[in-house]
Amino acid sequence: MNTIQRNNINDFKKSVKGKVILPEDSEYNEARKIWNAMIDRKPGLIVQCKNTEDVIKSIHFARSNQLDLSIRGAGHNIAGSSLCDAGLVIDFSTMKNVKIDAEKKHAFVEPGATLADFDEEAQKYGLATPLGVNSTTGIAGLTVGGGVGWLTKKYGLTIDNLISLQVVTADGEKIMANESENSDLFWALRGGGGNFGVVTLFEFQLHTVGPEVLAGLFIFPHKQAKQVLRKFHELTVSAPEDLTVISGLRYAPPLPFLPDELVGEKVVILAAGYFGPGEKGMDLIKPLQYFGDALGQMIAPMPYADLQKLFDPLMTPGDRNYWKTHNFTQLSDGLLDKMYEYSDRFPSQLCELLVADLGGALNNVEPDATAWYHRDLKYLMNVHCRWQNPSEDQRCIHWAREFFEVSKPYASAGAYVNFMTEEENNRVKSAYGKNYERLVEIKRKYDPENIFHNNQNIKP
Repeated sequence: MNTIQRNNINDFKKSVKGKVILPEDSEYNEARKIWNAMIDRKPGLIVQCKNTEDVIKSIHFARSNQLDLSIRGAGHNIAGSSLCDAGLVIDFSTMKNVKIDAEKKHAFVEPGATLADFDEEAQKYGLATPLGVNSTTGIAGLTVGGGVGWLTKKYGLTIDNLISLQVVTADGEKIMANESENSDLFWALRGGGGNFGVVTLFEFQLHTVGPEVLAGLFIFPHKQAKQVLRKFHELTVSAPEDLTVISGLRYAPPLPFLPDELVGEKVVILAAGYFGPGEKGMDLIKPLQYFGDALGQMIAPMPYADLQKLFDPLMTPGDRNYWKTHNFTQLSDGLLDKMYEYSDRFPSQLCELLVADLGGALNNVEPDATAWYHRDLKYLMNVHCRWQNPSEDQRCIHWAREFFEVSKPYASAGAYVNFMTEEENNRVKSAYGKNYERLVEIKRKYDPENIFHNNQNIKP
């Protein structure tokens, strides 16, 4: 920090209700940790905001002292955009309140809340909204980037269930954004990421889900990958919106129903969730066990909140992560061949290729209704490369990039910004398709100086 900032820092600390953490403070290193251990940035100060006024003051302080600015919700973003070197981090780790209006089926959520925080409150009333598939993910980043998960086929993207947003602009002004107030900003924040302002309160539409849902988990030999994935494709092309299936190629994790000798072997995993009338669920999920020679399986009712945590043990914080992503309208045999080939030579035992069955309600929204343009999406792939030792960086990243390139000919247009790594800003325009130019116009209106640029950036 320069001399002017040092002279002002004490006054700033006194002016905010939250804690201001500096590099010399004992909690600094812990406060700057985020989910992806690949990211090692050292902010000049971290402001753990207590309320919206703290956010406003932080933006003014950053601007008046010419500090770079980044926004941290839960710190789960793969690109690590929640941290900036030498700048100011607006940290929402202490703003995690979730309030449920069960009568109206509305949720009011602060930006530091995680999926687990949201589900804990909403499931008290048997309510939910479409979120992600890892409970430690932050609501804020997930939402403004679009939001896909178990309930997407039935109820749409997370952004399709937004009612209103409380936003602090680049000028430090607190405004509301919804269909009637600042509707252009509301449109842009539904998929346009953190480019346009800092959301300090989300209001969501809720739906009746749970508290128990029917779920299935099936493990097959890796050598049957193409057969299992082909049947996965055949099923999901015509499956009702009540059923969501996620497929994965990876090394087998420890599971209660899996023999110990199979743990650590390469396998195909199908995870299914059913969200409709109870009597039909078993008829839809049970056939999955016959897609190959099942090594282990489980079909049982479980709390919806536990389904949301199903992948948590595979996505714990502190490992090194590098992702790539593609959209697909179909899964061709050529793609399945490449998936089998590259999963046969994973560079780490923690890597996986995930394909989520989407479509449904996501496809029923017009491409220009929100910033998220590619409403023809049927399948979303996450090339999830994960490892622990920095010496493996080059090998693992090379594998992910190589598979991304060989699978590109089979992909449809666009990309999911929440799965894009920090060097992929060249994909931003294609991610938004024909909506991109409108997003640029709105960026010029609300953030002409590009104060909010630590993201998949839309340049004004």
